[in-house]
Amino acid sequence: MAKMIRVTLTKSVIGASPKQKKVVEALGLKKMHQSVELVDSPVTRGAINKVPHLLTVEEL
Repeated sequence: MAKMIRVTLTKSVIGASPKQKKVVEALGLKKMHQSVELVDSPVTRGAINKVPHLLTVEEL
C-alpha cells in the first residue's frame, strides 16, 4: 500500500506568481483550507516543494 499525505492550502494564492498558481491547482486545491489526500511520490513532493509557503503537509 502506498504512503499517503494530506495537503492543505493554508495561504491565499492571490499574491503568488502564475506558475505557483498552476502548481497549486495541479495538486487539486482550489479554495483556502481545502485538503486533498495524495500519494507520497517524488512527483508530488516536487510540486509541494515549489510552493511550501502556501501549504501544510501532514503524513497519514
